[in-house]
Amino acid sequence: MSYSIDFRCKVIFTMEEEGLSIRETAKQFRIGSASVWRWINQIEPKAHRLRVSEKSINSS
Repeated sequence: MSYSIDFRCKVIFTMEEEGLSIRETAKQFRIGSASVWRWINQIEPKAHRLRVSEKSINSS
């Protein structure tokens, strides 16, 4: 099932405002906890590793 962006934002906002766990939030909105977890991970920026090539290290 696909949920609207508005609903997803409401779920995450409620979770943060009420200090709920992922499981509690999912239960309150009657959705799967995997969905809540996925939405949180889609919103939070992901850290990217900077890769330095061996060539640039050896040329220094």
